[in-house]
Amino acid sequence: MALIPSLPGIDLPLIQAPMAGVQDEALALAVAHAGGLGSMPCALLSATQLEAALQTFATLDRPINLNFFCHAMADPDPADEQQWRNALAPYFDAFGVEPPPPSTAGARRPIDAATVDLLEPFQPKVLSFHFGLPDAALMARMKAWGARVMASATTVEEGRWLQQRGVDLVIAQGIEAGGHRGHFLADDLTAQPPTLDLVTALSKVLTVPVIAAGGIGDRTDVQRLLAAGASAVQAGTAYLLCPEATTSAVHRAALQQEGRDSAITNLFSGRPARGLVNRLMRDLGAISTLPPAFPWASQALAPLRAAAEARGRDDFSPLWSGTRPGRFPGVGAAAVTRALMGMD
Repeated sequence: MALIPSLPGIDLPLIQAPMAGVQDEALALAVAHAGGLGSMPCALLSATQLEAALQTFATLDRPINLNFFCHAMADPDPADEQQWRNALAPYFDAFGVEPPPPSTAGARRPIDAATVDLLEPFQPKVLSFHFGLPDAALMARMKAWGARVMASATTVEEGRWLQQRGVDLVIAQGIEAGGHRGHFLADDLTAQPPTLDLVTALSKVLTVPVIAAGGIGDRTDVQRLLAAGASAVQAGTAYLLCPEATTSAVHRAALQQEGRDSAITNLFSGRPARGLVNRLMRDLGAISTLPPAFPWASQALAPLRAAAEARGRDDFSPLWSGTRPGRFPGVGAAAVTRALMGMD
């Protein structure tokens, strides 16, 4: 089986997608031990949590991909926040919960110099970025200790931009992929092609390896994308039902419901992301002008989500999923990895 170009220490051409909110170190470690590249989402981690993860991964003889966001951090806007709370007011009344006080705690934040200071003593070998790249000075520091850098592209233009700025591998995030869209040059979703088309196009114009992400549910999908020019695949939704994932009970149930559609929505964070359709998306429309800018939409939703989930309902939960959910219910991460690689 071919190794992933530019990534030593990986036995299989498979990356487990970093998925904030539904995983911790356990999933990354399970995939790594199975021969793939495990990933750890870091955008929601405190400095203490990140350091603890780094300490855990430092004992491994193979790399773990550490993933960070690179968005421009919008300032909270009181008018936008009030508009969002007004839209949610009927739900607060119906569920008998109080709106939370405005807060900036727990928000997804972009990588910064302090984070790179924390990373540097550990010198992690693989880093990946969503929503573009860190500034050139931070990139130079990370590359100086030998880190291999991956980043998401949703169009050919973004792939070219990333290669020009020193990325070692480009992740082709097709429109089928679950979770947040990684676009950063333009936000026109209609210009973001399916994974197969994006991989084919990027493979023709880039000299760095291309990683296919989106719509990967089984070995046939993997084979098709590798044949189209991908050096490896990145799978996320396939791992959501693993026991090593921290996926919530309502999320697990939704992933296994026959015929449950997914759609791209900005309601849960303020930025487009693909998830399973639920009540909030049906009521307000999947794409709306109501939520505040990323990442401030989720704070007001938190008590509604908690109240609904306590009743076994997913009305206000971000049910992140690609277009191929529910393929491996209850299957361990190592077995999922082998199945995707055709090893079972």
